[in-house]
Amino acid sequence: MAATKGRIDLSPKNWPAGECARFMTAQGVDRTTAGSAKGRKGAVTVAYGAFAARAGLEALKQGGNAIDAAMTTALAQVALTMGAPISYFGIMSLVYYDAKTGKTHTMNAEWNTVAGETEPLTIPGAIDFSSTEALQGKGEPSGRTALVGGFMKGVEAAHKRFGKLPFASLFDPAIHIAEEGMPVSEMLDGIFKFRDRDIRRLPETKATLVKPDGSAYKTGDIFKQPKLAATLRAVAAEGAGYMYGGAWGEKLVAAVRADGGKMTIDDLKNYEVIWADPLVAELRRGYSLQTNPAPNFGGFSIIEAQNLADAAGLCGGEHWTKSAEQLKKALEITQLFGISMFPKEAQAAIYPGIDFSEASRVSKGHAAALWEQIEGGKTFTKWKRTTPMHSDDVVAVDAEGNMAAITHSINCVNWGKTGIFVDGISIGDPASFQQAAIAQVKPGARLPAPTETGILFKDGVPVLAFASMGAGLHQRTFQGLLNVTCFNMDVEEAINTPDFFMPSTDPKSGETTLVVPEGRFDHKLLDDTGYAWCEMPLSEARLGGEGKWVAISRSPKTGELHAASHNRNNSDAVAF
Repeated sequence: MAATKGRIDLSPKNWPAGECARFMTAQGVDRTTAGSAKGRKGAVTVAYGAFAARAGLEALKQGGNAIDAAMTTALAQVALTMGAPISYFGIMSLVYYDAKTGKTHTMNAEWNTVAGETEPLTIPGAIDFSSTEALQGKGEPSGRTALVGGFMKGVEAAHKRFGKLPFASLFDPAIHIAEEGMPVSEMLDGIFKFRDRDIRRLPETKATLVKPDGSAYKTGDIFKQPKLAATLRAVAAEGAGYMYGGAWGEKLVAAVRADGGKMTIDDLKNYEVIWADPLVAELRRGYSLQTNPAPNFGGFSIIEAQNLADAAGLCGGEHWTKSAEQLKKALEITQLFGISMFPKEAQAAIYPGIDFSEASRVSKGHAAALWEQIEGGKTFTKWKRTTPMHSDDVVAVDAEGNMAAITHSINCVNWGKTGIFVDGISIGDPASFQQAAIAQVKPGARLPAPTETGILFKDGVPVLAFASMGAGLHQRTFQGLLNVTCFNMDVEEAINTPDFFMPSTDPKSGETTLVVPEGRFDHKLLDDTGYAWCEMPLSEARLGGEGKWVAISRSPKTGELHAASHNRNNSDAVAF
């Protein structure tokens, strides 16, 4: 769809009186229940960033469609988080339903490996969840840990193919945030503290993230990003080429190579997003799913897990929040997400005779055979026993029924240990813990991605768009989809129902412990699983293995939209 001629200003300066301040204040408020909103003209929901959701809604109000809203929101989210958990040089996956044609499209703008990196197993670094220090990263900082991210290429490609508003308009809210500044919330304060030593290593990063007097930013301070504002203005005017081979790209390559990296300008110039038809699977009760195909392995994992749920009898039985036996089944199924990262030989050794090819994993026969082995004792996880024998999301839907669901991430822990910044844009260190995965693909090729984003259909009609993120994204997606398709919950109920996180694993013993949010599960039920368990305080959930799942449903009969955000953090859902 061709972009509208003329200038449409989405800047928060032009929002109705008080709304800019109200939504900026909401940035500092952590939820305990999902944000919820209903409307018929448009809706946006996010896992983080109430202000960003309102920015996306403005795109809809000004005549934009779901793509315009989703991309405006995502651009604003990065500025609101200082590029810590998400980045303009990060990654993005998109699932888009085009109401006019009735077709679903997927876009992969995930990591490319560096063409000159021929010894990826020697890339320094490692992380694990055993301690704060381990989560900050191990080993010496190195430019070799940088990969080629497709976020901005993805924004441009999605807008060029489906957008309605002028491209430059999508940047207005993000530029406003960068120029005018934002209050440092408690969450941002925690990020500054977490990375204080690392962000002082390089002069440009220190100048960007540390006060001129050398003191750290803290809660209540106003944080401005003037270099970022200038960069975003350049991209808005010149397009993504400014980053992928242009002036910014030259600076990026110089910074990475100065830190020992092997990236070249050709790595940037050769980057292209991947458009593909969706991976389609029939689920249950008339529901079907359309999601990202390979090289995203998250799509196969969603479908495999949903089919395993049927094979295990999770649908039709008690909910796992009421039954220890059902909870154990759900835990075992979701742990299989990790098998996607194992070589074929290892998969065959764990589950002899089971075909883990992409075509097989989406079949119900595969799930039945796999569950039979799991029931027979071939568990993927070494659970620690108490009895003998234990990135951001955006979804936007417009009045015509177009649905856009995206997940984007920096794919490392808050800026990464290297702490490289180039003209206001953060460069993460995602290769510091993915050496084995990088070694399995050709240098310069696309790295498989775990993102789980999709459109849910009922009797052939799109009824819900969703996106997920976080370490426990697979667990959260699994629970959200089952809550809707098996237990008849609406999106708000599906999110507010108690959820379990990605379990924690002791790096020394390999034993795994069930993790749940504090105060949400009956302790006797947890004891009855026979697994060791722990409760995670909500203040620690973000880095403690939680998953975020956000969704917007659309009634085929009335056109009513129901948006629900994450039930923690500063998320929100807006509609009109």
